[in-house]
Amino acid sequence: MNRDTISIHFVNAALTGVRRMGLDVNALLSRVGIEPELLSQPKARVSPDQYTRLAQTLWLVTQDEHLGFDAQPRRLGTFSIMCQLIIHAGTLGKALDLSAQFYRLFGDDWAVSIERDTHEARMVTHIPSDRDPDHFITESMLMIWHGLASWLIERRIPLERVQFAYPQPNHVDEYDALFFSPVIKFDAQRTEVTFAADYLDLPIRQTEASLQEFLKSAPAQLLVKFKNASSLTSRIREVLKSHIGEEMPTLNEVASMLYLSPQTLRRRLAAEGKSYQGVKDNLRRDTAIHLLLKPELSLEDVAQQVGFSETSTFHRAFKKWTGVTPGLYRQLHAS
Repeated sequence: MNRDTISIHFVNAALTGVRRMGLDVNALLSRVGIEPELLSQPKARVSPDQYTRLAQTLWLVTQDEHLGFDAQPRRLGTFSIMCQLIIHAGTLGKALDLSAQFYRLFGDDWAVSIERDTHEARMVTHIPSDRDPDHFITESMLMIWHGLASWLIERRIPLERVQFAYPQPNHVDEYDALFFSPVIKFDAQRTEVTFAADYLDLPIRQTEASLQEFLKSAPAQLLVKFKNASSLTSRIREVLKSHIGEEMPTLNEVASMLYLSPQTLRRRLAAEGKSYQGVKDNLRRDTAIHLLLKPELSLEDVAQQVGFSETSTFHRAFKKWTGVTPGLYRQLHAS
């Protein structure tokens, strides 16, 4: 799993288009193993596999790569044809320019443009806000284009700055996992991601053969694939994963393992908007969600594997994390 769990907010937001189309939302969710009752639980989360299946199913039932958000559907296969067009572009910059030109053929709305100056390159979205009230398509397009660009050159492109032309949302804590940029700004003039312009000069390393494999799961997989392995939060999670089910090391012990002072670890975590206790809780939450999807494990087994000696304590913690008890979470995902 690259993103360990995903907020139910993004499931709700993804369903905006199919609701407009009058499709049966409950049936769609059951089809991908997400119980509709979770939509009313703000703290609920789903697995990356569930979210990927949801995106793929929405594309199939709407027959629209814009998932019913736009009044003018974008037929299935559009993304695939675009990828086949750019695979031989030579450099990333040329590929992205071709992509932008390709989508401009469908109109000036619902597009991403590429800008470049001496040191910086920017991907800028152009999407009507009235058609995307929760900014789902806006953020998805940025993630897909960034993921596609990273895939083309076989290296993740670090983002220097991400800014959004709308107010900070309630689920702001999710944005580090979405974009993992050192600067994330809201209420900006426009929505864009910024990275070093030198990346545009790098050669494309993918081939027609690798593209065929890529297209089996793209673009849905690009919504969950990339992860900021270099962040301190990710490094701490990797250390703690080997201690799941046993007593977790203290902050001082983890700092020593990472060759940092405790004060530096706290300061750098705070700069990422995190705390050591929060990292531990989120890891336990994500591990519990993953284990609860395995029917062969009892709730007692899950509690122990996550590191709780008392099942009742695990129940309370899980409800605090997700808004539902572990038993109800498993029941809601029994399909």
